[in-house]
Amino acid sequence: MAMSSLLARWLARVDDARCAVAAPEGPVPWIEIVERADCVASALLAGRGSLEGERVALLLAPGAAIVASLFGVLRAGGAVVMLSPGHPARETSYYCEDAEVSTVITSRSLAHLAGDLRRRVAIAEDLFAGRAASIAAVPGEGVDALQIYTSGTTSRPKGAVLTHANLGIQQALLSQAWGLRQDDVLLHVLPLHHIHGLGIALLSALGCAASVRFLDFAGRGFDARATWDAMEGASVFMAVPSIHARLMAAFDAADATTQARWTRFARALRLVTSGSAPLPVSLGARWEALTGAYPLERFGMTELGVAASNPLASERRRPGTVGLPLPTVQTRIVDDDGRPADTGHLWIAGPSVFSRYHGRPESNEDAFALDTTARWFKTGDTVLREHDGYLRVLGRTSVDILKSGGYKLSALEIEEAIREHPSVAEVAVVGIPDPHWGDRVVACVVAREGCESDLRPDWLRGFLKERIAAYKVPKQVVVLHELPKNALGKVIKPDLVKKLT
Repeated sequence: MAMSSLLARWLARVDDARCAVAAPEGPVPWIEIVERADCVASALLAGRGSLEGERVALLLAPGAAIVASLFGVLRAGGAVVMLSPGHPARETSYYCEDAEVSTVITSRSLAHLAGDLRRRVAIAEDLFAGRAASIAAVPGEGVDALQIYTSGTTSRPKGAVLTHANLGIQQALLSQAWGLRQDDVLLHVLPLHHIHGLGIALLSALGCAASVRFLDFAGRGFDARATWDAMEGASVFMAVPSIHARLMAAFDAADATTQARWTRFARALRLVTSGSAPLPVSLGARWEALTGAYPLERFGMTELGVAASNPLASERRRPGTVGLPLPTVQTRIVDDDGRPADTGHLWIAGPSVFSRYHGRPESNEDAFALDTTARWFKTGDTVLREHDGYLRVLGRTSVDILKSGGYKLSALEIEEAIREHPSVAEVAVVGIPDPHWGDRVVACVVAREGCESDLRPDWLRGFLKERIAAYKVPKQVVVLHELPKNALGKVIKPDLVKKLT
């Protein structure tokens, strides 16, 4: 069996003395991380030929240890389950039980979080101190590499299984689409238990031998000022809309000297991306005014990484869209009856699409449509294909496409209009079951600091009537102190609906 391209790219760094990871503990060269990975693989195998897809969980802080442990597991033929030190014990236990994890690799400082998981616990520092034996395992493209959990914004998190082939093609696609290269420095601030932080940001950078600079906020929450300062010397920055918004809020609160320094750092970035949720056009325009380029938006999911992207050339990026399908990615848009359409449900096929949901045969049956041409994954998103092929995401079909009074509405379109109100800091539009309307459209808004008295529901509805069709104006406006969100800052709309009913 030929070794997977994912591991072949990794092992090509075995003699590379350049910095691979710049972490709080200092810079660590590629050669040292590859050596640590071999020690992890040898310890896990303990004389066996291969782990044969055995699940190994990583409970580690961002840094060199998590990179070495990740590739150590993959080198031994195992599949990685990423855990977060910030998760409550109940959630961590759920992932371990659902994935049937055999071993948890953690650090001495985090070992107390693994004590109740009823799994074998291995300490990373001890594994690195061991000896690397000859490793017989040669994981091929079809071997399971990751079991990564969906965000849980619309249902209970499911373990999506990604193979070496899935991750290898994703590395190649993004390296080409985004011009990633070995002299790049990725400033990494995203959580590693999500596909955005792990598969899209980290693995794409490592795949082209770039250096990764981790910021670890260690339970204290995202630090916008520290992130601005860390941009110095970086060339690539990947984020989600909530991070972009908090960075701009910190920028506005800074003095003129600090703003000038941060502007210099941001303008030196070669590539800034935004994903995991739609980027408000007004926020993207602020980044463009500051840096000279609108952030590169793309479409991705846990189950397939990035499937569509705006072009690398900033003048060809189109605000409010996710660009064009990447090479090897097939797309199909169908209406409610499964017929081809320009606006409808997005289906995707190709080598980057995941293998299956672990232990969920019914979910797998519902997730795919098979025909003579391909195995189509039903993404659960509703999109519009523009005349030249650019895709515009209208929202998650289950929570963002609302059917009210005989009309089909996009919650994302209504949210974008609401964000134009100067007193609105955050907004989420949801549908509440209603016997008369079908979905009663409700806008949940959070006021900007100091603007609470200006955000009266009747005023906001009047504001919207001047901007969108009357049938799109929410029937109700609710002012809240905060919106329920997951670790990536995405609003958990089912929780919001429960709160309102």
